[in-house]
Amino acid sequence: MRFTSEQRLDDGVLERAFTLGEIPGILWTPASAPAPAPLVLLGHPGGLHRMYPRLVARAQRSAADGFAAATIELPGSGDRPRSAVAEQARADLHRALEAGEPVDEEIIDRLVLPLVEKAVPEWQAALDSLLSLPGIGGPVGYAGGVISIGIRLAVVEPRISAAVLFAGSFVPHAMFEEARQVTLPLHVLLQWDDEGNDRQLALDLFDAFGSKEKTLHAQYGRAHRRPAVRGGRRGPVPHPAPDMRPVRPAGTRR
Repeated sequence: MRFTSEQRLDDGVLERAFTLGEIPGILWTPASAPAPAPLVLLGHPGGLHRMYPRLVARAQRSAADGFAAATIELPGSGDRPRSAVAEQARADLHRALEAGEPVDEEIIDRLVLPLVEKAVPEWQAALDSLLSLPGIGGPVGYAGGVISIGIRLAVVEPRISAAVLFAGSFVPHAMFEEARQVTLPLHVLLQWDDEGNDRQLALDLFDAFGSKEKTLHAQYGRAHRRPAVRGGRRGPVPHPAPDMRPVRPAGTRR
């Protein structure tokens, strides 16, 4: 990991851009935090520059509770090399959506599964480097982003203690079997009235998760503004509570 720039934000949070090989990323650390500080991995749908305003808001919200936060660019996003297979799958997806046709499972598999296969090892490599830094430690949480990536990380990465997952993205059928293997505490957020969300798929996926401690927060309205998960505060930046555990009893929907 090589740091390429740093700046101090208005609230005292230190923001440092880095590269991990050819993968760009950003690390935010609070002005004052326990040593070592717990860490939240901030998922996103791709495009660090485009997603920066939301990511920095989520990072600052996490820092206010003493968490460090970090993110990396997804494969095929931002300035990273494009995949011809993914670009074709994305074009086929848009064509189906514009025509008002059902999205074929084969298109979803071509778009999502290769992304999961490549992105998850990159997140694990980033976690290796982040946890080796002075002042950064566990527990580790994962929040947001492509839900299939979150599912795979929850299954294969034992250093992640809890996850906040955003329902609504396309999910390959194969990921349901992996969801049954998830055992860590989960908080799943669903934007109930977003026409781009498959509401029933999100509910079925929530039921499939094997976690004994899992909550589903369904909020009326469209996407882009999601509730916080602690303290009754509302805002665009969900994040795990400091003990990395959900805030409602297992299996509760609200």
